[in-house]
Amino acid sequence: MTHPKFILTAKGEIKMGMVTLHKDLLESGDQCLGGGYWEVDYGSNRLLLDGESTDFGAPLWHLVDEVKVPKGFSGMAVVYYPSDGSEAIRVA
Repeated sequence: MTHPKFILTAKGEIKMGMVTLHKDLLESGDQCLGGGYWEVDYGSNRLLLDGESTDFGAPLWHLVDEVKVPKGFSGMAVVYYPSDGSEAIRVA
């Protein structure tokens, strides 16, 4: 069964897709810095990210200088909600 999942790469790229495993989003040469799940809130023009990857853990946002969002989502605010219930983080 597939789910809307994302990963953060060491290059700061958010890679997203409907996949079974987070590792299915990796391409050759990618280094993953964690991941989670995504959904789009079109009413508020936001890309909502949450949780953590069972394959790679929670995203390590502090290890990238700039977060790069897929072109189809450019212009949207990107907000991450940690699975531990701590405050949301605007990442782009």
